[in-house]
Amino acid sequence: MQRKRPLTEAARPAYTSRADRLVVKVGTGVLSKGDLRLHRPTVAALARELSEIRAQGREVVLVSSGAILAGMAALGFERRPQQIPLKQAAAAVGQSHLMRAYEEAFQPHGQRVAQVLLTREDLRHRARYLNARNTLFALLRLHVIPIINENDTVAVDEIRFGDNDTLSALVAHVTEADLLVILTDTDGVYTADPRKHPAAALIPVVGADVRGAFCADEGTSPTGSGGMSSKLAAARQAAQAGVPTVVANGFVQGILGRILAGEEVGTLFLPRALPMRSRQRWLAFASAPRGAIVVDAGAREALLKGGKSLLPSGIRGTRGSFKAGDPVGILGPDRAEFARGLTHYGRDDVERIKGLRSGEIAAALGSKPFDEVIHRDNLVLLDT
Repeated sequence: MQRKRPLTEAARPAYTSRADRLVVKVGTGVLSKGDLRLHRPTVAALARELSEIRAQGREVVLVSSGAILAGMAALGFERRPQQIPLKQAAAAVGQSHLMRAYEEAFQPHGQRVAQVLLTREDLRHRARYLNARNTLFALLRLHVIPIINENDTVAVDEIRFGDNDTLSALVAHVTEADLLVILTDTDGVYTADPRKHPAAALIPVVGADVRGAFCADEGTSPTGSGGMSSKLAAARQAAQAGVPTVVANGFVQGILGRILAGEEVGTLFLPRALPMRSRQRWLAFASAPRGAIVVDAGAREALLKGGKSLLPSGIRGTRGSFKAGDPVGILGPDRAEFARGLTHYGRDDVERIKGLRSGEIAAALGSKPFDEVIHRDNLVLLDT
């Protein structure tokens, strides 16, 4: 399928009705309708909608929670376990139940599905990130709907995404999606929690440069792990990478079709005008910096506003341990990270050449493989 150029107009249909590839995230609260087990009619309705979208020629990726929930029901748990081993056990039991439910729901529509389990480690390393990307693209070419979930059976606090909202934003980056839809149990994002404040107003559109002024403190459900704050963070992350995002009510029948028809439902997060390239997306949102390089005010200004590469003359020091080719954070004089990039030099060499002109690198190191420590093509600015 031919990819369209990035859209810049603010009209909702321009971001929704023209989406050829979309990522849909559905959480445990929607799949359970607040109960302690999968609500099969909801799963069936979701499968029907996604199959209809596929029949239109669009490509669909589903990010689904629910493995722990399905395992809870199978194991007879009356509340969501809090200990990691019990969560992993419930997920191990529930994964097959969840996929069986999806396969049974998609089967009447003749739609094939595939299970893909990910941890953050799978996306931190560039090679594994590209492997995941290639697998997902292959499934889409075969007209299969990938159903992605965090691999809760092996994830621990250090590597887990924490909630599938964050995972859905990363998947939108990996697949270069045209649209991300996050289905939740409210009509969208409000100025206050509508369950506590009846006068709260739905916010139809959030601009790419808007930061606050709306509610983000709803608690998690008894069966889920992510509240509205995680959905806001995911929507902002996706929008920063150039992917428009809609947060909408997953209990409304036909909600996906209405979104794709350009109806004003849910809250639309507008994307940045210039989408990030694939490597920039990985650097900004999936990579794990091995260390950091501290730069002076002049270098910070050159990177932020001049689109320049990072030269040794603007470097004041390093943090942590890293080698050539590693992703590193770039810190300003205030020690706040404002950019990230792939370094041409390891920490020891950076310490030897910091403050020097590029022409002095060879004398300090015995050779000069690169003029710059981080080339601008391997650097991304962060939304700080």
